[in-house]
Amino acid sequence: MSERLEDIAARMLAEGKGILAADESTGTIKKRLDSIGVESTPETRRDYREMLFSAEEAMREYISGVILYDETIRQQARDGTPLVELIARAGAVPGIKVDKGAKPLAGFPEEKITEGLDGLRERLAEYHALGARFAKWRGVIAISDVLPSWGAVKQNAQALARYAALCQEAGIVPIVEPEVLMDGAPGDHSIDRCHTVTEWVLKTVFQELYDARVKLEGMVLKPNMVIDGKNARKASREEVAEKTVRCLKASVPAAVPGIAFLSGGQSDEEATAHLSLMNAGFDVPWRLTFSYGRALQAPALKAWGGKPENVAAGQRAFAHRARMNALAARGDWRQELEKAA
Repeated sequence: MSERLEDIAARMLAEGKGILAADESTGTIKKRLDSIGVESTPETRRDYREMLFSAEEAMREYISGVILYDETIRQQARDGTPLVELIARAGAVPGIKVDKGAKPLAGFPEEKITEGLDGLRERLAEYHALGARFAKWRGVIAISDVLPSWGAVKQNAQALARYAALCQEAGIVPIVEPEVLMDGAPGDHSIDRCHTVTEWVLKTVFQELYDARVKLEGMVLKPNMVIDGKNARKASREEVAEKTVRCLKASVPAAVPGIAFLSGGQSDEEATAHLSLMNAGFDVPWRLTFSYGRALQAPALKAWGGKPENVAAGQRAFAHRARMNALAARGDWRQELEKAA
């Protein structure tokens, strides 16, 4: 008998844990490896991710799920163990990024639509057989004084809903990720503009999910936090937390079991602090946790540096960031804990 979507979602949203986004495309992971002077090859990409997934204590204690890329879900560790098995062995749920990236939206200059719906039913069946029990699809929403347009919001919301329905049909929990870009051009929008746009986007997405008959109890939302643009940072951490929660309460049904935030260009500590303030200061109907990529990985990547002798150092750096975010998921993070590392 296949596992219920609600049960998989509950495992992904385990208390005091969060989701590691390790689903960088080949192009993105190349940039990360370039930054530490390591050539991007299937082997170096495998070695880097194996370093993270085999950090046993960090994975077991703080990570509930891992989002993989198509290459990674098929790879084996150096000793021949499938990477998916390493993840499952640590008690985390393996997941897969299934979108094919954001491309220019015809007729809408400066806006994008995410591709990947064609053939998705067949790909989901294969990924399920490879061990994936959840998936991720990211829709990107440009923001400025005049963007986004209604057409771009509507089309991205429809794509997210079609993807989510196909996932649930395949026995896979969809992570629905509509991201209002903090660091998109020009990046000078106010936090109030972000609040308005994010609420509009989320309400549109949930209308489309309803119309597509997606079971809200069997999905996870991965939104941006409500925050000012990267070139206009003025809002305090407390304001970001308060406005994010207010926006979510206005637009996300209580039937959704959990919200796993993306970090979206915030610094490592900032993403952690905002999440902790939300969990410490507000009563909400959902589990609030993290689904971070760079904000979990950046210190580990630097400490590892591509050298086998630095694997333990990389794992310690990863464990620290994972622990800080796990504390934030309980509302227990404090600034001084960072210095204690």
